[in-house]
Amino acid sequence: MSNYSETFSNIYTGRPSGQQLYLHEKISCLPITKVATVASEKCFALLGYACDEGVKRNLGRPGAANGPDAIRKHLGKLPNHLPTETLVYDVGTLQCLEGDMEETQQALGDSICLLLQQKHFPIVLGGGHDMAYGTYNGLKKYVGKSETIGIINFDAHFDLRNNLQDDGNTVNNSGTPFYQIAQDCIENGSPFKYLCLGIRKDANDRTLFETAKKLDVKYVMRDTFRIQFHNEINAWINAFASSVDHIYVTIDLDGFSSAYAPGVSAPSPMGFTPDVVLESLKTIMGCGKLRVLDIAELNPDFDRDDQTAKLAASLVHFILHDLP
Repeated sequence: MSNYSETFSNIYTGRPSGQQLYLHEKISCLPITKVATVASEKCFALLGYACDEGVKRNLGRPGAANGPDAIRKHLGKLPNHLPTETLVYDVGTLQCLEGDMEETQQALGDSICLLLQQKHFPIVLGGGHDMAYGTYNGLKKYVGKSETIGIINFDAHFDLRNNLQDDGNTVNNSGTPFYQIAQDCIENGSPFKYLCLGIRKDANDRTLFETAKKLDVKYVMRDTFRIQFHNEINAWINAFASSVDHIYVTIDLDGFSSAYAPGVSAPSPMGFTPDVVLESLKTIMGCGKLRVLDIAELNPDFDRDDQTAKLAASLVHFILHDLP
């Protein structure tokens, strides 16, 4: 793939121990073409999506293309508590060349399918939220048309913008991925299962709420998506999970309050907190249906003390260590 680049191990640095006490000593870099040579009961694959073309098209602040490497730099410094037999590979990065976001999404989908076929659990590091269209299609390609996929999106935004322009052409961006997925589901006669956690009225216009209603999207508003309501939230998650065969989780960092995530395209102090996300992830992972996860919208150009990159790295650390 012309838009693919390998990851080199020198990006993962940290305190040396000689005992794999830190993730930079645990994570191995492997070209994605060689994942078939790996055999283990439990294998994680980190894949970068270095694309912010969708953010630019959505009139956001560009810079998310640098997100994957920013996460990697902080992930390597974190402690390693994984069993020896659990393997973690960084399988490279997909780059958006000459603004061809659609080609990058296609390459992401093909890569996700390949990783799943080789029994790896993919964790995609982004990059704009347009990555969701590629991640979903990769999982769909892997599981087939007869299996139902449920999308759980931690986000302030529905990202259900209509991609049809006044001139009749379609223009996709970081705000359209779930609308695109919904249209594909309608065309294919398959159910569109979408749960959003953390939706805000000040982040979505009236038409987006109308679209969500029309598509039967389930969502929890930000004023309810709080840790004190975790029992109710977990009940909603479990009900959603019981209606699908597989789950794809996507975490948009701009859903967090800017107190935790200033380095995003659309920051807001009104976002949610990490504790409710971690509690929700425990419930999702406990259902045994989670197949792929991605983290979107890290923009290092606007980060403060690498706070958002550290949050993203800690989320990856949590998934690595707590996924059953």
